[in-house]
Amino acid sequence: MINPAIANTTALDDKLSQRFIQLDENGYFIIYVDRDAQLICAKHYTNFINNKGLACDPETGEPLPCTGKVERQATTLFKGRTAKELCIELFEKPDCLVTRLDHAAYLGREFVRAEIAMLNGQEYVQD
Repeated sequence: MINPAIANTTALDDKLSQRFIQLDENGYFIIYVDRDAQLICAKHYTNFINNKGLACDPETGEPLPCTGKVERQATTLFKGRTAKELCIELFEKPDCLVTRLDHAAYLGREFVRAEIAMLNGQEYVQD
């Protein structure tokens, strides 16, 4: 039997994941776990936001798809052994690539999820 508190929390989290968010004009991150090295990794990609609010490829001007594989070159690769180490590397150094507080909060949550998955041998899929 599923714990009702967990079910309610999951439902709330799913609902909140569907809300509108303003995109960070300074780019986005693809997060993954490197199990061999026991690292949480975050690749940063640049973009620009067009007049419709869509993230676009700076080279082609085309909107970036939300699903499917996109062949682009990351500008920077950040790595950390823990979510905290990665957050310090990303947010507490000069020239932070994140311009929005909601984006920083989202990344922090995802880094914690990735760390938990890595420590428990579970698959991590970025939300």
